Amino acid sequence: MKRVVTIAGAAAQGSAGIQADLKTFQERDVYGMAVITATVARHSKATKGIYIRSIEEIEDQFYTIQERVGFDAIKTGMLFSEEIIKKTVELIDSQSTSTLVVDPVMVGKMGSQLLQDSAITVLKNELIPKATVITPNRLEASKLLDREVIAEKSELIQAAIDLHKLGAKHVVLTGGVVGQEAIDVYYNGQESYVLRNEAIKTVNTSGAGCTFAACLTAELAKNTPVYEAVKISKDVVYQAIKHSLSFGEGVGSVRHGAYRQCNDG
Repeated sequence: MKRVVTIAGAAAQGSAGIQADLKTFQERDVYGMAVITATVARHSKATKGIYIRSIEEIEDQFYTIQERVGFDAIKTGMLFSEEIIKKTVELIDSQSTSTLVVDPVMVGKMGSQLLQDSAITVLKNELIPKATVITPNRLEASKLLDREVIAEKSELIQAAIDLHKLGAKHVVLTGGVVGQEAIDVYYNGQESYVLRNEAIKTVNTSGAGCTFAACLTAELAKNTPVYEAVKISKDVVYQAIKHSLSFGEGVGSVRHGAYRQCNDG
């Protein structure tokens, strides 16, 4: 069984972050493990909302996984600070696994800032160049490119090409809704591909980006070719959004098991 590890934040409500990653790993039949960098716990009485783990704890989680289990692929999500990104780069350099999916998490669905502004440069210069694939959404692409990326097909294609110049081998720009379609752009350094699904009218999309990147990581660990892995991940997220969950208030969760449930009839 292929083994994968996510280095990311935990989301107390269960829709995104580590929780989404582990649910998705289970759905894609890989053995999932986690290095928790922080916990996001926002509610009406919260005075803080984000709790950062110590560098020592992050190190010990990683080395425990490395020593006791091992892994075939790594995914990174919410890293929050320059210090944590630098430590993550050091940990990645300490092992031989070459498959790395970087989800450059910056802002949560509820508006939480999940990456300090001072950390963007080190993310671009030190972590992204090590990535097999990066999976920014349109707003994250705008921050990485230091310009607004608008929701138009030609602009998304150009943005994916420009993001590739940051050093990752492959780019998937999850562009969001363009007209009546949900469009993602995949660029491999030579050719760009536009992937389309119908746009689903819902606010319940928490965890969509994490689920996409986690699915992609699982498929790459299983040696699925990159473009095929991207297509599978898009279909998984499409079903997860189509059958999403509402909890009565705010942004609800994608349904992480929807793809399997639909295919099982």
